[in-house]
Amino acid sequence: MPHMLALRERDLEADVQSAYAWLRDNLSAAPTPIACIGFCMGGRVSFLTNSVLPVRAAVSFYGGGIAPNPMSPGLLSRAGYLHAPQLLFWGGLDKHIGPEQTQAVAEALRKSAKPFVSVEFGDANHGFFCDARPNYNPAAAQQAWALTHAFLNCYLRT
Repeated sequence: MPHMLALRERDLEADVQSAYAWLRDNLSAAPTPIACIGFCMGGRVSFLTNSVLPVRAAVSFYGGGIAPNPMSPGLLSRAGYLHAPQLLFWGGLDKHIGPEQTQAVAEALRKSAKPFVSVEFGDANHGFFCDARPNYNPAAAQQAWALTHAFLNCYLRT
């Protein structure tokens, strides 16, 4: 947690811009669409990336800190700057990211007229995708992965 609290948006922006530049410069000769995906803190970074880079799609699994919370002012002010459709996954049993936060994210995206899909697995908790955690939910993970593939296939076709 101390490392996570030490992260600053401008530093994360610099990191994702560097990664994006490397991908753009080192992928095949033909322009290749770039997307981002993240889990937990990475879900927040995926949302942030979508707001600063011209990705073609973004996926956030239980991205804490997208909506304001006691530890973060959140990223909802960036909703209007999203470049691509955003897929969001939430666990209905998540004690860290409650319904008031997931609803705030959806409302900010709706208000900004940005394309998004928000999926809640009612019987899943935070970290439901990680098979090394007690919160692992195989059914939710399998369904989320299938939806992720469908979403990316839809937006990354060249």
